[in-house]
Amino acid sequence: MNVIEPKVIHDFQDVIRGSEVNTSVKLYQDAKGFYRTESALADDTLMYEVYHYTQGDDKRAGNLNWGLTVLYPVLVNGECNMTRGHWHENRKCVEFYFCIAGEGLLMLMDEDGTTWAEKTYPGSLHHIDGHLAHRLINTGEEPMKIGACWPCDAGHDYAAVERQPFGYRVYKEEGTLRFEKVED
Repeated sequence: MNVIEPKVIHDFQDVIRGSEVNTSVKLYQDAKGFYRTESALADDTLMYEVYHYTQGDDKRAGNLNWGLTVLYPVLVNGECNMTRGHWHENRKCVEFYFCIAGEGLLMLMDEDGTTWAEKTYPGSLHHIDGHLAHRLINTGEEPMKIGACWPCDAGHDYAAVERQPFGYRVYKEEGTLRFEKVED
């Protein structure tokens, strides 16, 4: 019998590693438009990293993506660091998030614009219906690591979130969270 090494390694204390893992990095210069106001942060400030792996055809229905987002504890004029957020192009596709480290929020928004959040903390598991936009927000003092699994044919629709933004912004002031409703 031939025993081989896995193509992807994830020890849950670090990141997903392997020759077939795709990585993207979001710096502040790429994320300025996510926040209500711009900050004096350096353009090269690391906001978050996304690692993702797919075995086989990455568009074939039935195949799954495996991912990890590492979201850093950065404040932009008091606003908590967040991912861009998205809908799935294929709204029939669900996604699962599970928190590995850190703490924060999974912000969700339905197609009518109703917005709410679920707390994320190590061990929490989150089912995201395909008809919900979703974004991660780090409210803690350490990097937040969220694992994810979603169908390869889900796609990402970022433009829909730009047309219909999430209904709240999250700020951290003296250790306390404050939620600000976004007015039309």
